[in-house]
Amino acid sequence: MHRIVVQAFVAAIGLLAFGVGGNAQDLDALRARAEGGETQAQNQLGLEYLQGRSVPKDVAQAAKWFRLAADKGDAEAQYNLGFLYGSGEGVTKDDAEKVRWYRKSADQGYKRAQYNIGFSYYSGAGVAQDFTEAAKWYRKAADQGFPEAQYNLGVMYGSGQGVTKDDVEKVKWYRKAADQDDAAADNNLAVAYREGRGVEQDYAQALKWFRRSANLGYAEAQGNMCWGFVDVPSVQQDDVEHVKWCRKAAEHGFPLAEHNLGFAYYTGHGVEQDYAEAMKWFRKAADQGLARAQYNVGLLFGTGQGVEKDYSEAVKWFRMAAAQGNAKAQHNLGISYQNGWGVPHDDAEAYFWFAVSSAAGVEDAQNRDKVRVLLTPEQIAASEARAAKWPLSKPGG
Repeated sequence: MHRIVVQAFVAAIGLLAFGVGGNAQDLDALRARAEGGETQAQNQLGLEYLQGRSVPKDVAQAAKWFRLAADKGDAEAQYNLGFLYGSGEGVTKDDAEKVRWYRKSADQGYKRAQYNIGFSYYSGAGVAQDFTEAAKWYRKAADQGFPEAQYNLGVMYGSGQGVTKDDVEKVKWYRKAADQDDAAADNNLAVAYREGRGVEQDYAQALKWFRRSANLGYAEAQGNMCWGFVDVPSVQQDDVEHVKWCRKAAEHGFPLAEHNLGFAYYTGHGVEQDYAEAMKWFRKAADQGLARAQYNVGLLFGTGQGVEKDYSEAVKWFRMAAAQGNAKAQHNLGISYQNGWGVPHDDAEAYFWFAVSSAAGVEDAQNRDKVRVLLTPEQIAASEARAAKWPLSKPGG
């Protein structure tokens, strides 16, 4: 089955700021209210300094005004001060102090603080790592409709960290976040439908949610739109759309998407056939270690499609893919040694690779038997012994 990306945790979130605009009278009025002790105005003035909008940016001043409001119990200011301690802006970075202020805010029901406390417990930043506590705080924020918390709670139910593993609960929380246009939740809900975990398997629903997430710009979903259904005959994807998503995912550096885009150019499905473009994208994936892409790079070097024919380069890439267990590459190494293409002619080495690839599922009795009759019983026994130890054995040793 092709790899389906399930995105993991969303990290701690930042500040929520509303400006007063560029009106000097509004700023003067805000400052007067803040200096008069109004906590909401103090917090807002802190945000103005932090953002550098109506006043020159000054994070130390922001911290000062946040602290004045936080000391009086303003939940949003407590959260904002905690965020500064976490980032080290305007104050000395101090994760323990960050958590202290988040907790004050969270205890008043401020959902963003509840979420960030949950993440602190999950990551062990400022507190001892505790998945049960993380889930507790995520649930508090999730129950208030906070989508990032709903998503992360879904992840925890999927992994069984801090809660009893429960795919049905996982799907429930993903759906709540997805209903608020959380792209990561859309992706993971699609994975649940794709795999039939926590919900009845439904490829049409999986495709719907992957597409929705992908349209929101979510790279993992774009990747899943590229490779998530190529082994599902009942799902017919339009070739042009398939290429579109493969290209977007490839631009994010996903090697399987790079390979699939290369394959589209190689076959001319969804794009005009172009062997040079195929080689370009195969090579990008191969350079990241994807075995099937390494095999295809070798194949194009061997056939001279999209690149000047070079048997030595072909063998180099076949060898890389073969070392990762790619049976077609192993077979092509046998062909190379049998014919002396890119390597010295060596029937014993050819027989070894035919034996290895045969065990991996690529049978070529005709060529294997051709070289077998040229070998001594001792050579046959030695090659078969090496093949039986693969991948512990390596060519030539």
